[in-house]
Amino acid sequence: MKHNMRIARILATAAVLGLGLLVAAQATAKTVSAETIAERLKPSGELCLQGMDCGGVAAPVAAAGPKSGSEVYNSVCMACHDTGAAGSPKRGDVAAWESRLEQGMATLYEHSLNGIRGMPAKGGNPNLSDDEVKLAVDYIVEASR
Repeated sequence: MKHNMRIARILATAAVLGLGLLVAAQATAKTVSAETIAERLKPSGELCLQGMDCGGVAAPVAAAGPKSGSEVYNSVCMACHDTGAAGSPKRGDVAAWESRLEQGMATLYEHSLNGIRGMPAKGGNPNLSDDEVKLAVDYIVEASR
């Protein structure tokens, strides 16, 4: 009987210690879990738009006035018209431009502004003005006659 009481006392002590460890573990888990969640929800960066104060880093300001034909060509058109991508005629390839030039400049402007086949409207840059697109067309045509 004394032996059974000793075992019961040991089991009771173990149960109390186990319960204490369980409560401590749950409290720690809640704290870690809340910290982990807060870390995961923290923004990974900040968006800096033109005109905003972004901690001393100035957002680039758009150049004043329209872009020249060569500027538009070098920023948008050359990706396809230097390589012939998607079947586009290369700048300076007189033979490739001959049939296009026969259609007239109004048609070339129309295709450049609104797109044709694989070429999107304004070469994919909707921020370009119609005049800037026309200047780029003139720039390409000058080298392709």
